[in-house]
Amino acid sequence: MIKYDTIIIGGGPAGMMACIAASSYGDKTLLIEKNRRLGKKLAGTGGGRCNVTNSGSLEDLIAGIPGNGRFLYSVFSQFDNHDIIAFFEDNGIQLKEEDHGRMFPTSDKSKTIIEALQSKITELNGQVLTNSEVISVKKQEDDLFLVRTAKQRFHCSKLIVTTGGKSYPSTGSTGFGHDIARHFKLEVTELEAAESPLLTDFPHKALQGISFTDVTLSCKQHHITHDLLFTHFGLSGPAALRLSSFVSGGEIAQLDMLPQLSYDDLAAYLVKHRDKSIKNALKGLVPERVAEFIASAYPDKVKQLTKHQERAIQDKLKALAIPITGKMSLAKSFVTKGGVSLKEINPKTLESKQVPGLYFAGEVLDINAHTGGFNITAALCSGWVAGCPHA
Repeated sequence: MIKYDTIIIGGGPAGMMACIAASSYGDKTLLIEKNRRLGKKLAGTGGGRCNVTNSGSLEDLIAGIPGNGRFLYSVFSQFDNHDIIAFFEDNGIQLKEEDHGRMFPTSDKSKTIIEALQSKITELNGQVLTNSEVISVKKQEDDLFLVRTAKQRFHCSKLIVTTGGKSYPSTGSTGFGHDIARHFKLEVTELEAAESPLLTDFPHKALQGISFTDVTLSCKQHHITHDLLFTHFGLSGPAALRLSSFVSGGEIAQLDMLPQLSYDDLAAYLVKHRDKSIKNALKGLVPERVAEFIASAYPDKVKQLTKHQERAIQDKLKALAIPITGKMSLAKSFVTKGGVSLKEINPKTLESKQVPGLYFAGEVLDINAHTGGFNITAALCSGWVAGCPHA
């Protein structure tokens, strides 16, 4: 039986950062991960480039975390996105800023981020046990936690659960952390998909593979301006993923392909190009296949359009109706909405209010954030705070 001060279950960004924080304060620390390597889900983020954080203000961060982001005010007062940037730069990793404040390693490789976190754990003498699945956790009469894997048993006075949600279970996110919470009689809120591609009732083949930059996708008073991708099943890209937090299916979304132009701007544009074919006129505004899709329902020339038809074309450019039939399953979504209820958690320390010494961080909590660096920011920052001593 090996005794540690702190044991962390789950080797994603929250778990690695918790291990770094605990080790930096002198705790004898063990990080247990069931996969062969740390950061398996992190490796695939940002298209394999790892959108590690966002450069925005505190209010930008909270706005980027629609699922209970305000709970993290205390966390961000202790460790925030700018601390993340400083952490990596202090450890020799240069970051670069791209559109919408997204921060990536200059190497454009997620392994750069993962290796930096691993190296820091090693430097601080934190121990890592991979390829080892925790099968049970319980608290003993001596107030120590007993953590069992298939082959070993460990004791610790502080246990941090950073097992993630239930999205992409192939990366190891199976909901085990929620089982731990339930074992200790803690409430776990309903789990559902967030940051999920949208399924639509729309002519997918005509527009499949077309991408837009900074279009506005709206539904139910929610207006998301970001990039969008038409797929064989519906919509993906940041605009669709963010809107997925607010829809379930049965809604009608509206797509404004040209948010920078008004209806009057479009009317003037059509007058200016009245002698062109509709397709060629629209090619100056939208991708060619979109121009073909819109033009197919009308006469050849712009000047042949009636006022009603002109308005209909403007509506398709500014308010294209897209019926949403649902969203991808939790297993195929990027983020889990729901988790360990925040009513159970001290917001300053992330310790359970009911079980002293038990902490939760990252996506296992009922916190969900947008892609664009926000979800990883929440994980890294909450991991750091959970790992720090709060005596």
